[in-house]
Amino acid sequence: MKTEPLKQDTGRQRKNKWKAILALALPAIGETFFQSMVGFVDTFFVSKLGLVEVAAVGVTNAILQIYFSVFMALGVASTVMIANQVGEGNIPRARHIAKQSILLAGWIGLFFGIITFIFASPILKMMGAAEIVLEPAVIYFRTVATPSIFISLMFILGSVLRGAGDTKSPMKVSLWINLLHILLDYILIFGIAGFGALGLLGAGLATVIVRLLGTILLWRALTKYPVGAFSLSGWKIDKEIIKKFLKLGGPAAGERLSMRIGQVIYFGMILRMGTYTYAAHQLAGNFTIFGYMAGYGLATAATTLVGQSLGAKKHDEAREYAKASTFIGMFLLTGIGIMVYVLLPWVIPYFTVDTAVINQVRIALGIDVFNQVALAVVLILTGVLQAGGDTKYPMYTTTIGIWAFRTFGVYLLGVYLGWGLAGVWIAIGLDNGLRAILLYLRFRSNRWIQISG
Repeated sequence: MKTEPLKQDTGRQRKNKWKAILALALPAIGETFFQSMVGFVDTFFVSKLGLVEVAAVGVTNAILQIYFSVFMALGVASTVMIANQVGEGNIPRARHIAKQSILLAGWIGLFFGIITFIFASPILKMMGAAEIVLEPAVIYFRTVATPSIFISLMFILGSVLRGAGDTKSPMKVSLWINLLHILLDYILIFGIAGFGALGLLGAGLATVIVRLLGTILLWRALTKYPVGAFSLSGWKIDKEIIKKFLKLGGPAAGERLSMRIGQVIYFGMILRMGTYTYAAHQLAGNFTIFGYMAGYGLATAATTLVGQSLGAKKHDEAREYAKASTFIGMFLLTGIGIMVYVLLPWVIPYFTVDTAVINQVRIALGIDVFNQVALAVVLILTGVLQAGGDTKYPMYTTTIGIWAFRTFGVYLLGVYLGWGLAGVWIAIGLDNGLRAILLYLRFRSNRWIQISG
């Protein structure tokens, strides 16, 4: 298929596109921020228990990222398919797709919950968790991941809403459950007046409670829209829709799983550098989450707007939304990276007073500032290509980057050459740089539009 020549936007058109992007992106950034605060608040309170507990939460979250990769891939497929149908004006079809995505998310969530309950300890050992970390990590892992159905349903319900063009409701839900999470975390971890303190178990229970509440609130929000006006019929598996999910979501899951499995490998290398080095890596990761939040928010807006534009056969508009989102992302993420590094000396003492750990965090974040432009391109153009149905190419680039550059780079620079955490974060930057170049070349080729039909 031939694509029409790209027409340049006028100033007014460009301004309107920026407004449309920010109208969707800002609530999505807010949602991602509040979702990320679950782990951030856990790390903050758990850090008061000790660095062993921080490492236990960190190794658990590394495994959960693999779970999230599957749930997010299903969410990507759902968002793209529903956005396409909304763009075409076919609401009944969008509603049917929403039902199928919810059914599939429920079954997958149950499966991961059973796997967690039975194999928690072997999985953590495979991750390289030291004996001192293993016992608290098993407690936390089983607590937060056995009810994985709530995680999967929150992902998919939010994705359905975003596909319909509503990024505000997921943000509002995330706000309320995170305010509750802060309160529950403090009460369940430390108790009241010293009584009823549950420590790491309390942190896990607080997370599960807010995820259950989040599922209920997102369901209520969805049923207020035509896409979510569900009847009692139509809740049987539709093989054709499932095949479409697998076609779109399979490569997206492969892309994220490739990333997460690579992370499992190099996280194990970092664990073997020492518990304190791993704790420093986790703390640095918690600070960089602010850049990721902005990137994922803009990627969400780009996926929705590009998907709806392609559904309406407006290819020029889809490309312009993609370019504008990426341009905004590069400047925004770089600014956030600089701000985090500048503010670090005032914030890090609230998490740890260990000088060696603080110095390692400072080095990691200093390197990360130079990684933000590439990170923005990777996050946003991945969403753009997936909106066009081109889910295989991001999977290929991620597989090459994570294994040829990041995992191997962590070993070469961090372990073999002895650069420690600095080597780890340089390897991360090389990976993102390579993938940014490959994704940009794919975007310029317009082949992702041809795939969308």
